[in-house]
Amino acid sequence: MRGLLPLFRGLHTVSNRQARRKAGIVGSRCGLCGTQSVNKPQPKFGLLFDIDGVLVRGRMLIPAAKLAVEKLVDSQGRFVVPVVFVTNAGNCLRQTKADQLSHILGVPITQDQVVMSHSPLRMFKKFHDKCVLVSGQGPVLEIAKNVGFKNVVSIDMVRESYPLLDMVDHNRRPKLPSTPVVSLPTVEAVILFGEPIRWETNLQLIIDILLTHGNLNSPHQTHAVPHLPLLACNMDLMWMAEANSPRFGHGTFLVCLENIYKKITGKDLKYDALMGKPSELTYHFAEYLIRSQAMQRQWKLPITSLYAIGDNLMTDIYGANMYNRFLEERAAIKNPKAVAQVVAATGSSTAMPGGEEEFDSMWESELALPSATSCKSILVCTGVYNPIAEVPSDASRSIKETVFHGHRDFRFDPALVEPNYIVQDVAEAVDLIFQQEKFVPAVCWARLLAVVVRVLGVVRGLAVVAVLRVVVRV
Repeated sequence: MRGLLPLFRGLHTVSNRQARRKAGIVGSRCGLCGTQSVNKPQPKFGLLFDIDGVLVRGRMLIPAAKLAVEKLVDSQGRFVVPVVFVTNAGNCLRQTKADQLSHILGVPITQDQVVMSHSPLRMFKKFHDKCVLVSGQGPVLEIAKNVGFKNVVSIDMVRESYPLLDMVDHNRRPKLPSTPVVSLPTVEAVILFGEPIRWETNLQLIIDILLTHGNLNSPHQTHAVPHLPLLACNMDLMWMAEANSPRFGHGTFLVCLENIYKKITGKDLKYDALMGKPSELTYHFAEYLIRSQAMQRQWKLPITSLYAIGDNLMTDIYGANMYNRFLEERAAIKNPKAVAQVVAATGSSTAMPGGEEEFDSMWESELALPSATSCKSILVCTGVYNPIAEVPSDASRSIKETVFHGHRDFRFDPALVEPNYIVQDVAEAVDLIFQQEKFVPAVCWARLLAVVVRVLGVVRGLAVVAVLRVVVRV
């Protein structure tokens, strides 16, 4: 028996040498070097996972994601810490994304563990009774109604009612002059969920709606100010799928729309709100879901630390660092109005609907004040950010960004694109977090016990064989 623990330690050390070398992590892949008791520990932290480039590449599961999940769930498949999946995808319902994650990760995930780029729209109640035009792909009408909008018009509905407006594709042009088939109500706001399939059609019809103030029977009014309210979800310029290089995201579509509008009118396109990472409102919503999970699991300790794991400097890291700045300033002055200081620092006022006071009252009434006091950013190298060299141990020396890929309305701040940590993959990120929090999930002790039992079984078997050999010789 005396030789079993040193043997286990030796095997453990060899298996983790490479992880420590790459990420500077000292200790176990499952946190066994902690000092907590065997009793189930209660977490004081929550995890915010990006999906594309962190857990999956397109439809392919990143191998490290399976290891990460194994560290995070107990024998019943329940998460041992509060976890929320924060994605800038906006082409499906939260429940659909939860079902997809459950299938690919092999553990039960509910919609209350998922934040889509459009999830915060449910708080924009002043638009819910207006007639809104929605752009994107997937079940956009169903998504809009699910987050609270009651009177919704799609791009396809506009095109069918006004077939002469969509003229880029010669094969789709009407053969004969036509009049509107169905009379649509006047559009009062525009909601951009995500990148559409036919960019030329959506760009044309959105510009038409904006320049006619929602009445497509009238000509363009290029001098009309201001244009209709415009709310956009998902600012990712690029995202990582199965291809070797990143693909265009909704942020690229927004660049096209902004430049077309300015070229025609000479004025900047104005957003009433920008949602999805790096928008602060998205992190408020995610923090609320983390708190809700802790309450449901009856964990007594407040969740004071958040860790955001992502692969994109301009969305995941920028957003987590900006939210951390808000939390630190709020904690320092004990005043939620610190949002205004964050806006001044980042140059983003459109990330919040209708100004500071309206923003404060809206998210405070809907979500209550956060319990978190910090949000640390962790960059993985399996997605958009994928350096060729070994993972550097010093994050501050590794980021050499000279081109700002963030949205136009977010000012570039070098401090906001510097991650707190850089690791190779999401499994190493979980190890690092457990180390930082000195957290040893009960599942790790159960696995250790299982290993010891197996080793004891082998030793017992060898002892029996040895005895039998002696008996045979006698």
